[in-house]
Parts: sequence; structure tokens; C-alpha cells
Amino acid sequence: MNLKITGLNFDVTEAVKKHVAAKLERINRHTDNVISVTVTLSVEKVNKKAEADVHLVGKDLHVEAVESDMYAAIDVLMDKLDRAVLKHKGKSNDVRSAPAPAVVEEE
Repeated sequence: MNLKITGLNFDVTEAVKKHVAAKLERINRHTDNVISVTVTLSVEKVNKKAEADVHLVGKDLHVEAVESDMYAAIDVLMDKLDRAVLKHKGKSNDVRSAPAPAVVEEE
């Protein structure tokens, strides 16, 4: 998995990078189809915004969260991302596990 963390109007410290990487471990436990993750952290006056673009096999996900604290925004972002990945995983498993429709030949 490729991980890219960028900051807009925000200096990304080593502690923030470690926090994001630790939270992403939970996503890796749910699916192994993650190709790359791009996390963008930005500051807009008093609001801290965290966005993530996740490239999965067959699907791209975009999730964002806005909070008053950067660590809280990252935590909320990872919760949303976790739900989105589980939802995608459930949908893809439902399609694969559905039986193929029977073909009826008319004579």
C-alpha cells in the first residue's frame, strides 16, 4: 500500500504521520485490496479538515471529515473510511456469492 500524506496550510509532523499510519492499519485488516491512500490535511481558520482518497481494486473512495482538532478529524476520517471499505467489501461479496440465473431454453 502506498501512503501519501500532504498538508495544506499545515505542517505535517512526524507524530501526525505516525497517527495516520496507525489508524490505517485498521483499514488493512478489513481488506487487502488497497493499492494506494492519499491523505490531505488542511487548516481553514478554526476548522481542521482531513480528506482521504483510497484506491481499491475496482473502486475509488473519497472520504472527508471536519473537526476543531486535527487528531479528532483524523479519527473521524478513519471511522468513516472504515465504514466505506466495509460497505464496499460487503457489496462486492454479495455480487460474487449470488447464484447465476438459470438459463431456460425454449423449443
